[in-house]
Amino acid sequence: MERVTQPLSGRLTPWLPVIAWAILISWASSDLFSASHTSRYILPALHWLFPHASAETLDRLHFLIRKSAHFTEYFVFSSLLLRAIRGEHRGWQIRWAIAALAIAAAYSALDEFHQSFVPSRTASPWDSLLDTTGAATAQFLLWLWFRFRSGTSFESPEDAAPAGRD
Repeated sequence: MERVTQPLSGRLTPWLPVIAWAILISWASSDLFSASHTSRYILPALHWLFPHASAETLDRLHFLIRKSAHFTEYFVFSSLLLRAIRGEHRGWQIRWAIAALAIAAAYSALDEFHQSFVPSRTASPWDSLLDTTGAATAQFLLWLWFRFRSGTSFESPEDAAPAGRD
């Protein structure tokens, strides 16, 4: 059986959202999105939402919003990576998920390294761990989605383990 190959443009198209999201992550790691800069916008909004909250409470909420952004950025990044890695295939496979998670974790470490050179930012292995947790959570939820949507966690029946081995 002859294997039909897709043109280069067709193989690169699924990677465009990944590249765009990686650029967005890098932009969010710049001075413009440091805690001192985001506090100019987030703290007044929080104060408007919670007018009786103390300054300490508002600072904690600001911190939680910023850490939630780490998790969310890499949740989306990992989802886009899985989509690009699987190409024209459908479903979810562990090898695709591991590749997506590895790329997301590596990019997270690289992003934190980059932040070590930005004076208003601090590099933290804890942030990288949070990023990787977001990426792993995405893969877990995608696995659940495809498992319950198709009745199995595998793309094709011949990849599935025999009954009773789950």
